[in-house]
Formats: sequence, structure tokens, C-alpha cells
Amino acid sequence: MIGILGGMGTQAGLDFCNKLAMLNRGKIDQEYPLFILYNKSNIPGRPESIGLHAKTLSTIPEKPKNIIKYNKVLKSLLDGCRSLEKSGCKFIVVPCNTAHYWFEDLQKKIKIPIINMPKEVFKHTKKNCKKNSKIGLLATEGTLKTKIYNKLFEKDFTIINPNESLQVKSVNQTIKYVKMGNIKLAEKSIRPAINYLLKMKCKKIILGCTELPIAIFAFKSFKNIKLSKIFLDPNLILATASMEKYK
Repeated sequence: MIGILGGMGTQAGLDFCNKLAMLNRGKIDQEYPLFILYNKSNIPGRPESIGLHAKTLSTIPEKPKNIIKYNKVLKSLLDGCRSLEKSGCKFIVVPCNTAHYWFEDLQKKIKIPIINMPKEVFKHTKKNCKKNSKIGLLATEGTLKTKIYNKLFEKDFTIINPNESLQVKSVNQTIKYVKMGNIKLAEKSIRPAINYLLKMKCKKIILGCTELPIAIFAFKSFKNIKLSKIFLDPNLILATASMEKYK
């Protein structure tokens, strides 16, 4: 059984579940994969909690606020993973890119495997892109700040981000619109950032926040999502990796 720690955001978790089911359509109910979605929407905001790593605690006389925030998020993520672990799940997925900043500390305390979404995106990209290609990255400011993707990609690819103005007015705003449920506005607001990355001659664009595929593919078929030549959808890639491990 697959354990899904969702709620970051809720729409993104549901999007992952839908893609998981669509990848393994059955003719009857019993042919679909078994999974549990824990929509843990009360996890503190990840981008706002990015700061120094918990390992630095022993060298700091007083705990700064960012360390406290880091540990609050970690505790909430741990509570969610432990619930899934106790429910009999064989492995866990977390359909939130920014949450993978806590991945190492989380995996150390959880006995069952957690699939690392950014690593799966990297493996997929290596198979499908020429080395040294320009890869666009659309993500939260937290994901960009922690360089979750850059650390994986920098030896083989050149990562391109939108400029600061587009990050705020296009990417950040799109993420907010999806969380609010205003998908039409989200689809419109992300276009300037996409056009910028295409002008920069990016061969692929990573949708490095799980709200972004919802904005871009909201009015398109699942077939179009799978056949997309430009967009890398971490939720879809993670769902594919989940089914491979599930079988």
C-alpha cells in the first residue's frame, strides 16, 4: 500500500492521487492501486520555514526563529509519516517539492522508504535530455533558496530560473491562485514565466511546485500531460515511480 502525505497543498495531493489512478486504470475497482492519502493540511508553511538546518543547533547559543520553524515543520511531517507507517504502508511519497528540504531528517526517523521526488525528476531528465541542456525551473522561493533541484542537476544541466519580477508576479501569484481554487487566473498568470524560459532556450521546464501542473494542465487531457514535450511534471513522475515500486 502506498502512503501519500498530502495537504501541501490539498489540490496538489489530490492531483497526485488522480495521476496515480490514471496511470494504472483498471477495468474493475480491485485492479486499482491501494493507497492512503493523509491530507495533512495543518503542516506549517514550508517556504516561510526555510532557514538553517537543524544540524546546526548544537553550535548556536540561542535557537533563532528559523530553526524553531524548521523543527515545527519537521515534527508535523514526522507525525504524518508515522501515521502512514502505522497504517501498514510499504513506502511513502510527499507530493510537495519544497517539503523535500526536510527529506534527510525525515527519512532518518521513518523506518519505511520515502521516495525522493526531486531525485526521480533528475533521473527522468537524464534519460530524456542531452547533457548540458538548459532546464527551466518554476518553483516556490523556498525551493529556489534551498537549491533542492540545483544540487542534483548542476553537474549535468544548466538550471534557469525566472527573473525576480516574474518570480513574484507570475510564479508566486500562480501558486496562490491554485491554492485559492482560481485555476483560470492561475493558467493566465503563469504564462509570462513560461515564455521567459522558452526565450532562454530551455529544452525542458520543471514544474517544481505541485500547484503548477494544475495551472498549466487544468483544461487538458491526461494524454496531453503524458505527451508534453516541454514540461516535466514532478507529480506525474513521482506517480510513475510509485507504481514501479508498488508492483
